[in-house]
Amino acid sequence: MRTVVVTGSASGIGAAVAAQLRAAGDSVIGIDVRDAEVVADLSGPDGRARAVALVREHAGGAVDGVVACAGLGPQVAAHDRIVSVNFFGAIATLAGLRPLLASGRAPSAVAISSNSSRIVPEGDSGLVDACLAGDESAACRIAGPLDGSTVYANTKLALARWVRRNAPETEWAGAGIRLNAVAPGAVQTPLLQEGLDDPRFGPAIRGFPIPLGAGFGRAEQIADAVVFLLGERASFCCGTVLYADGGSDALVRRDDY
Repeated sequence: MRTVVVTGSASGIGAAVAAQLRAAGDSVIGIDVRDAEVVADLSGPDGRARAVALVREHAGGAVDGVVACAGLGPQVAAHDRIVSVNFFGAIATLAGLRPLLASGRAPSAVAISSNSSRIVPEGDSGLVDACLAGDESAACRIAGPLDGSTVYANTKLALARWVRRNAPETEWAGAGIRLNAVAPGAVQTPLLQEGLDDPRFGPAIRGFPIPLGAGFGRAEQIADAVVFLLGERASFCCGTVLYADGGSDALVRRDDY
């Protein structure tokens, strides 16, 4: 039986991941602002430190997997919170729990990015660079006047790049810890529903093409990808960003390789 930490475990993709892991016999330590084993707010340093400390108490000296799933959508008016949760909360969880992963069995970590990370233009705002430089105050300041979709996409792009940059390094791959990411498309979750209900973003979400023609994805489909990357069948995957979006990324970026 593995012990896996899942942030954003109370709803959406995080809840689907936690359910699949538990059904397979794994022990899950959920982190969320409600209805979780660890109740903590990842939008600030105190909440992040609390989350890591409480996971240590629950898990003892080791965990076998970490899934950084907690996130906020583009419709959130406080753009600084999108930055703080989607990027800085995710990497604080991953980095903070890395020592516990290093003591785990066949340890693996997965971050939830987004296909919007490459579909929405990065632009020259400097938001991605500020995130990757670890400058949260600058990143939040830059995000303020940008539109929500750009902030969301850029935080998810920064997270994917953080995964790619860190996965092959000594403290991750060198310590036997696989670090990968999943980039979902539009998935029917409470977060997506909030976007659909927003008059600014709803029409664009509904109009975005999904080549498979099956409508929005289901949280369970993304959980399948996450659980795969956590498991031994993905034992040669390191620094992978796995797109699970019904073909949208391939449609928009056919030759971007």
